Amino acid sequence: MDMDATLVFHGLAIKKYARPEDVARLICWPHEKVAMRLNEATQSGRVVEISGAYTLGPLARVALDADYSRQYADIRRNDVFLAAYNSFEHVNIELKSLITDWQSVNVGGQTVANDHSDESYDMAIIDKLGGIHDRVEVILAKLSQGIPRLTFYTAALTRALERAEAGEIEWVSDVKIESYHTLWFELHEDLLRITGNQRAE
Repeated sequence: MDMDATLVFHGLAIKKYARPEDVARLICWPHEKVAMRLNEATQSGRVVEISGAYTLGPLARVALDADYSRQYADIRRNDVFLAAYNSFEHVNIELKSLITDWQSVNVGGQTVANDHSDESYDMAIIDKLGGIHDRVEVILAKLSQGIPRLTFYTAALTRALERAEAGEIEWVSDVKIESYHTLWFELHEDLLRITGNQRAE
């Protein structure tokens, strides 16, 4: 595959099932260019389209996975990028723990689902999320030196955090929108694919 095809397929692999505009935002391309590429890939059978959204076909997934080592060979030898990636993985552990705290609370010694009735508890979590964000901004700045399109995540994560801080708490982790946790998960998947690492269970 050429680099353009790899990038479009890469964006689709991260989003899993997405419209052209979703992939375009992620890879920092014009919507029309992504739509054209996806239409060509659909006609060749590499991509499946359902109701205006697209997903990779099995052969495209195999081809994409095989192509990463070639397309990202230089990045995988870039010490600055890899050091920043390792820093991200350390912060990722903290983010996962914080999201667990967001989703559950301790009541009488029992862990129960957070019904978000305690505003002070929720805002304390969001405040900690802001601290994590400050650190990941620095990491993303270093990662973006190697792959400039990763600046998308800096802007998108900032928007999600600002909405959460304004009281729209669904922007912390709602899977139906580009919430902070949704974007973080996609960023992690992006980095894993770039570096050739596996997601820890």
